[in-house]
Parts: sequence; structure tokens; C-alpha cells
Amino acid sequence: MDLKDRLRGWLIAQGHDVEDLGTHGGASVDYPDFAHAVARSVAEGRADIGICIDGAGIGSAMTANKVPGIRAAVAHDAMTARLAREHNDANVLTLGGRVVDDATAVEIVRNFLNASFA
Repeated sequence: MDLKDRLRGWLIAQGHDVEDLGTHGGASVDYPDFAHAVARSVAEGRADIGICIDGAGIGSAMTANKVPGIRAAVAHDAMTARLAREHNDANVLTLGGRVVDDATAVEIVRNFLNASFA
């Protein structure tokens, strides 16, 4: 089970609705396609918050930020996730699956979701 599946299960257990926009396997993909789909979902109001996971989180943030109305932030710890919401009103979180472990990812997502724009 990969990080996306673990986070999806945790989010559902916390009572969140989750729409999985992919990927759906271990094959190499064009990650910008998936980051763009997540960003469009948030920008068009189909989702309140988006979460993208790629190798480092950087590429997905760069792609998502090209969509008008999106403020995507890479977070590698709980504090930067919280600050991204409080100070930058981030609405898409990107995570590096090769950078953070599962427990850290859960704390990052928890802090991102529990914070609000100051």
C-alpha cells in the first residue's frame, strides 16, 4: 500500500469525503496531468482542498499553481503545512512521497486541514 492509499484511508476514517483522481498503479506517469486535475477540481469548486503526492511534492505544486485560483504549497513538516494555510491561504497541499514517511504525512495533512487563513 502506498502513501496515497494510507492517507485516503486515514481521511475517510476522519469523516472526510475523498475523490481519488489517480494515479492508480505504480507505472510511471506524467504527474502534471494529475496535479492539474486536482487543481481544476478545487478551482471549479468540486473540492474544498486538494492533496497531491509525487516524488518530492515540488513538481505538483508548480503545476497546480498555474491554475487560476490555486495556491498550492509543498509541505515536508506539520509547521509548514499549518503556515501555508494560515499565512498563504493554500488550498492545495503537495507532498513528497519520497521525502516524508507515513506518520509525518498524516501530521502534515492533519495540520493543513485544521488550520485556517488568518
